[in-house]
Amino acid sequence: MAKPDIQQVKQRFGIIGNSHDLNRAIDVALQVAPTDMSVLVTGESGVGKENFPQIIHQFSHRKHGTYIAVNCGSIPEGTIDSELFGHEKGSFTGATGERKGYFEVANGGTLFLDEVGELPLSTQARLLRVLESGEFIKVGSSKVEKTDVRVVAATNLDMITATRNGRFREDLYYRLNTVPIRIPSLRDRKDDIPLLFRKFASDCAEKYSMPPISLTDEARQMLKDYYWPGNIRQLKNITEQISIIEQTREITPDILKLYLPANEVGLIPIGTINNDQKSFNNEREILYQVLFDMKKDMNELKKIVHDIVAGNLSAKDIINPVIVEKDKPLPMVVQPKERSTPLPVKDILPVSDISDNDIIEAPEYEEEALSLQDVEKDMIKKALERHNGKRKNAAQDLKISERTLYRKIKEYNLESL
Repeated sequence: MAKPDIQQVKQRFGIIGNSHDLNRAIDVALQVAPTDMSVLVTGESGVGKENFPQIIHQFSHRKHGTYIAVNCGSIPEGTIDSELFGHEKGSFTGATGERKGYFEVANGGTLFLDEVGELPLSTQARLLRVLESGEFIKVGSSKVEKTDVRVVAATNLDMITATRNGRFREDLYYRLNTVPIRIPSLRDRKDDIPLLFRKFASDCAEKYSMPPISLTDEARQMLKDYYWPGNIRQLKNITEQISIIEQTREITPDILKLYLPANEVGLIPIGTINNDQKSFNNEREILYQVLFDMKKDMNELKKIVHDIVAGNLSAKDIINPVIVEKDKPLPMVVQPKERSTPLPVKDILPVSDISDNDIIEAPEYEEEALSLQDVEKDMIKKALERHNGKRKNAAQDLKISERTLYRKIKEYNLESL
């Protein structure tokens, strides 16, 4: 069978655009269609991934067989196995009869598993067995059944990250990804945006019997510069909003700004972003970096204090590394604790002018070690003094029983209080 023309495929399935990446994706779909290889279609939400399983099915030898599209993310985890593989009567509460699953119904055809990354791990194991051997077992049954189904899956997840995090089985990923097809995002095919806008505007005008809207050159450029996180789906929604709400049929940048949510996170037009601005993700990463740096600085400060106390570091070792920058205040020599007034300005010396004689030795620090018993005794003593020797009130204050308090008073020789 001769390979169909890409333009004919676009017209048949309503695909608009001339970008190289889009044409490449369609070409790969046509090349793999005559085979029985599993295909994984990836791309952001709203790029039109659902068209490609239909292309693969219609240009395969299974085109007269059943085609079923299943949204794996919309089926509850408790029933997904029953939906895909079927169940026997009485296999679970509510199973009043036998049910055929999609793999049995689509035998000889194509099964499109949309949002395959949302499948629970137990279902992923069942799916892997079907892909490898064509065998499955219904829920509540022990009988092994066979099926001949072509599986095409799609996801908007980063599957490599999902496999690393244990969210998706690695062996199933490579089994599904026999032939990958990557659908480009709308921002990666900017020249197709005006074509799509004109198509959506024309369809809306025909549907509601009104003149179609058009864009000025400036508005067209603004549309191309926008980030489009929702891709084609978002472009279609905005085009329909403008068509219905606006009275004028020529859309200017001022009108277009009203419909592009530029003040929302992740929805900032590309044209308004400069190199000095940071995205939300970058700000979060910067915050993490600041926290890590603060922790590192605190650890270094603790080490310096420890070295000073241990006598391994002198004041000169701390002062010498200081770098005095131009137009910055000169560093000050920290005086011992006994000095309550700051040094006069004339006594503030540049680091380069400090000699060994100018360095003031810090008083030796002696750590007063307190045992747990000392702390406990002190707390009991203070509680008794606060309550004028009333042991019941002191016990309540210390959150202990009176019996325990009596025992502690005797242990620490506090009977006189």
